[in-house]
Amino acid sequence: MIKYLKKYSLFFILAPLFMLGEVSMDLLQPRLMAAIVDDGVLGLSNGGVGDLSLVIYTGVRMVGLVLFGCFCGVMSGVFANLCSQNYGNDIRKDAFRKVMSFSFEQTDRFSTGSLITRVTNDITQVQNLVSQCIRGFVRTFLLFAGGILCMLTLDLSFGVVVASALPLILICVIFFIGKANPKFTVLQERLDRLNNVMQENVSGARVVKAYVKEEYEKNRFKTANDELVGTQLDVLLLFSYMTPIMNIILNVSVVAVIKIGAVQVGEGSVTPGNVMAAITYISQILNAVMRMTMIFQMVSRGVASGRRIKEVLDCEPSIAGGSFDGETTVKGKVEFRDVSFSYPGMGGDKVIDHMDLTIYPGETFGILGATGCGKSTMVNLIPRFYEVTDGQVLVDDVNVKDYTLGALRDKVAVALQKSEIFSTSIRENIAWGNPDADDERIRQAAGVAQALEFIDGKEEGLDTQVTQGGHSLSGGQKQRVAISRAILKNAEILIFDDTTSALDLKTEAKLYEALKREYAGTTKIIIAQRIASVKDADRIAVLENGHIAALGSHEELLENSEIYRDIYDSQLKR
Repeated sequence: MIKYLKKYSLFFILAPLFMLGEVSMDLLQPRLMAAIVDDGVLGLSNGGVGDLSLVIYTGVRMVGLVLFGCFCGVMSGVFANLCSQNYGNDIRKDAFRKVMSFSFEQTDRFSTGSLITRVTNDITQVQNLVSQCIRGFVRTFLLFAGGILCMLTLDLSFGVVVASALPLILICVIFFIGKANPKFTVLQERLDRLNNVMQENVSGARVVKAYVKEEYEKNRFKTANDELVGTQLDVLLLFSYMTPIMNIILNVSVVAVIKIGAVQVGEGSVTPGNVMAAITYISQILNAVMRMTMIFQMVSRGVASGRRIKEVLDCEPSIAGGSFDGETTVKGKVEFRDVSFSYPGMGGDKVIDHMDLTIYPGETFGILGATGCGKSTMVNLIPRFYEVTDGQVLVDDVNVKDYTLGALRDKVAVALQKSEIFSTSIRENIAWGNPDADDERIRQAAGVAQALEFIDGKEEGLDTQVTQGGHSLSGGQKQRVAISRAILKNAEILIFDDTTSALDLKTEAKLYEALKREYAGTTKIIIAQRIASVKDADRIAVLENGHIAALGSHEELLENSEIYRDIYDSQLKR
């Protein structure tokens, strides 16, 4: 994902350069303090007589350098954040764009909760990684390397302390980072599961309450949360063990510098100011190493998150569009040629099995059958929500695989039993079908869908705001809004997948009558559980175990199909 940094290479370069200025000022301070102590206070270069003017002059210089270092630090932070935030913004948009191109199969494979985590938390971790690499890592490395160099220029014997402490610190860092690194991937997976539980309970709140399953779901959330916290605690405990060990090494090193310095001051080979400077440098060196361990922790988590984001970015859509987006002479024709379909992970069990069927332009075609017989699967193959396992699906005599996805799906409008309603106005929910439609066309589509009655009954009419998930509307109202949206699209093929299940028979009859009158040239495919919903269709297919068991008009099926007669008798015969 380095390519995303190219746009922000200037920020990527400026942030470390300004950090170099800040660290340089930090490394100069101990030297200046040594001069104040040795010459300004103790007067070692002036026969033991202190020099107040030197103290004031050097102090003013130190203040000036601190202010300059502060400016450099602020600018480094500004450029680091500009780089990391824009970097994360670009990745997040590309990741979301990729998710939008996924087929249903790919979305199911990742899971909704995992995709949410990857597009939010994982990208935040990668942003932090970039920020730390160009700011925190640069600062700690420069303090570490610069501190050693400055310390050795004071006296080579101080280098012995550093040489003794560093191997111990490196062993400590390698051990704890090695232990913690695998846990970061597990941590993000635990977060996936928590998000899944949360998402399911928010969207299914009514079902949870209706079945009085609050306690059960609380326990399920508690389990997922406990697992997340447990993994997080494992990581934090590892680093909580590391911190005191590093502090011990740091403090022992400071004591060693004081001891060596005291001996050398007594011998006259080192000044007290240089000992003070050495103590400051050793503290800077070892603190830099300690900060580096925390950066390594963030790097480990960022790398784990980066791998998860890369899985999304590198995942090519399993359903790729073709190249055809031209006009066809036929409008609204659907044909299944020896079509078979199996859902991934079902072990080859066929939901649709060698189906042959032609639906003609302008025809009203009903599909009837028991739950699980393949009705919804069948119509999902038309707009290529799923890919056929064998055979061909043709729309307007062109294989659906040859169309661009946009061109194919422009020909099809779908309204589902579970109506997806967005938290915006009723007008905007309907206008999803055609964003350029004016109010007259929106009202006309709503009128056909029998939705105007309840819309005009609301105080704000089309401008009525809908709550998240459409919970402020009844089931029948949501379905009519979804039907209005599909009608407004004015597509060649209109698919109702059990879309009228929440409507009463009278409203449903008015809907189909209006559709037949005003959209006679549109091919209408109606999936239903009720014979009353499809009995007026031109033809009806009765599905059984992925096969077409019977095909004909309502009257023909009553005469020739035992299955249809059984359904009819159970639903309508008195």
